[in-house]
Amino acid sequence: MIGYLKGRVKYLAPEYVLLEVNGVGYEVVCSGAAFSKLSGVRGNEEGEVYTYLRIQEDDITLFGFADLQEKELFLRLTSVQGVGAKMAIAILSSMRPTDVSEAIATADAKRLSAVKGVGKKTAERIILELHGKISADELLGGDMVGGRISAPTMSEDEDAVSALMGLGFTRQESARAVERAKAKGAKTVEEIIAAALRGM
Repeated sequence: MIGYLKGRVKYLAPEYVLLEVNGVGYEVVCSGAAFSKLSGVRGNEEGEVYTYLRIQEDDITLFGFADLQEKELFLRLTSVQGVGAKMAIAILSSMRPTDVSEAIATADAKRLSAVKGVGKKTAERIILELHGKISADELLGGDMVGGRISAPTMSEDEDAVSALMGLGFTRQESARAVERAKAKGAKTVEEIIAAALRGM
C-alpha cells in the first residue's frame, strides 16, 4: 500500500498531479488542498502528499491528500453507501475539510448537496451515517499535537482557487494565478482574487 509520497512535481493537470519519486512518476488524483499545496512547489523543491491506493478490477487510482486528517475524512466519506472515491474527492475539492466536518456535524444537507454530483439524498445519507463521528479537533480544523490543536492546512489560497474555479477557470489556471498574485504581495482572499483576475 502506498500511503505517502515525497518528490518533485513534474506536471500539473486539472485531473491529476504527476509526482516524480526516485525516478518514478506517480499520477495522483488530488484533493483541493493537496493540489494547492503541490502547485506552490517550485524548481527543485519537493512536494509531499498522503495517499490512498484504490484497486478495482478495471482501475487502479492513487488519491492524494494534504494531511492525514483529510485522508481520514476521505475514507469516512467513501464508507458511506453510494459515495465513491471520485465523489469524495469532488467534495474535498469543493469544500475545505473543516467545512465538510461542520456540515456533517450540523446536519447541513443543503451545504453538501451544493457540490456538483452530490444530490440531496446522498448528502442526507452522508450526514446520517457520519453524524456524531466527527470529533471536536476536526471541527476546529486541526489534529491534536501535544495537547494542542494544530492550525488548519487549507488557507485563503484554496478559498481563492475555489472562487476562481467558480468563475469558469480550471484548477490549474486558478492555482497558478493565485501563486502569481501572492508573489505580488496579495494577502487576503479578496486581494488574491482581485490580483489573480487582473493577471488572467
